[in-house]
Amino acid sequence: MEDALRQHFFYHGGPDADPQEKDDCHWCQIRTFATHGKIPISITNTTGDGQGLDPNFRFIDHSVIGKGVAVADDSFRVGCDCEDNEDCMYSSCQCLDEMAPESEDEPDTGLAHKPRRKRFAYHSRGAKAGLLRTRILEHSRDAIYECHEGCRCTPECPNRVVERGRTVPLQIFRTTDRGWGVRCPVPIRKGQFVDRYLGEIITSKEADRRRQESSLAKRKDVYLFALDKFSDPNSIDPLLAGAPLEVDGEFMSGPTRFINHSCDPNMRIFARVGDHADKHIHDLALFAIRDIAPNEELTFDYVDGVEGLDKDAHDPSTIKDMTPCLCGSEKCRGFLW
Repeated sequence: MEDALRQHFFYHGGPDADPQEKDDCHWCQIRTFATHGKIPISITNTTGDGQGLDPNFRFIDHSVIGKGVAVADDSFRVGCDCEDNEDCMYSSCQCLDEMAPESEDEPDTGLAHKPRRKRFAYHSRGAKAGLLRTRILEHSRDAIYECHEGCRCTPECPNRVVERGRTVPLQIFRTTDRGWGVRCPVPIRKGQFVDRYLGEIITSKEADRRRQESSLAKRKDVYLFALDKFSDPNSIDPLLAGAPLEVDGEFMSGPTRFINHSCDPNMRIFARVGDHADKHIHDLALFAIRDIAPNEELTFDYVDGVEGLDKDAHDPSTIKDMTPCLCGSEKCRGFLW
């Protein structure tokens, strides 16, 4: 038995267990999740270094709103009025008002009534049902808009993939050279939703304060993700016009907090919107960009879409201040940032 698990196994299962010790125990935290029985999160370390997760870290299954973060008023919240789930696939669904159709140029078929074009992000039928459509997975950085709990459609609506949550088990494991990593014991298909990046949602000012207090600011940036997909200083929405919020997953998050970087990743983060009033607090949803074999390490590019990194990596004046990359892929850029 791993040393880190011993305390939980012997002392946290009975009625006389210390409540505080159980609250601080990572395995006890995981066991409280409603999904634990069917799609568990596990933790293992077989490297022999005896390391456990940071005792200050706490598992959560939803993001936590931090101090000073403004949320939308209930009067601004709205869902679709689709009478059946079929309607949610097409332009009649209000949730898709800001999602572009598959093609703006429809060929002239000679038919009096042109077929409706799907706008939502997922395949809805057959073997690919629930998988992200290729045009979004490979060719778009647009946000994904989904139906949600405020909608008239049912929970089985095919446009509620991220809304329904993680559907695969995940294992946090100790690597030999990059700290902790994450893998999945079952195969993951290209286009499949894996999980969200969770954490404490904080103001930009608070994020900067935490960077300054960190012993190594660059290390803190590994856990901070800006919710800036819709930020616009000219927006009439004051929640979008101000500085973007950030998600801090260092000490409060889910298993995706332990996913390592790769310059040749097998997943990508997409901005996902449910209620449009919450665009400033959109989800960070991880999807597989290729088929992933069982127990293959899960990775994503921490700086996906950031320009100029390759140029900096060849500039002697900037290399000394850059963070080396340890991903080991053939496409490795050499540095994280």
